[in-house]
Amino acid sequence: MTGAAGGGRRRRRLSRSAEFERVYKQGRSKANRYLVLYAFPREEGSDEGPRLGLSVSRRVGGAVDRNRVKRVLREAFWAEAERLPEGSDYVVVARPDSRGLAEREGAEGVRTVLAELVDGLGGAQA
Repeated sequence: MTGAAGGGRRRRRLSRSAEFERVYKQGRSKANRYLVLYAFPREEGSDEGPRLGLSVSRRVGGAVDRNRVKRVLREAFWAEAERLPEGSDYVVVARPDSRGLAEREGAEGVRTVLAELVDGLGGAQA
């Protein structure tokens, strides 16, 4: 099910609510006006790369707007993923202002905002 377009990232997503809860409760977070980034290192022996979970509520907009924000967030996250530690889980929570950012500046604008949060968490220290 992971085609060339997916780049094998389908398995590198958080999908169960228990995984999200663990990142929220035990992880560290950094926030700005547009996004909140949570990070949690997985147990030793996890040699797969970083995994991503997205949370985009209805406060961001309708279904079309939320899907656009999610698509842009995924693109920006995977562009920053090379700077992240290998065995960690991340959850990105989109705040309502992220919709305007995604519409105005697209993936590059979101990547810039996300890079600030990664730097704030010390993500480049891998």
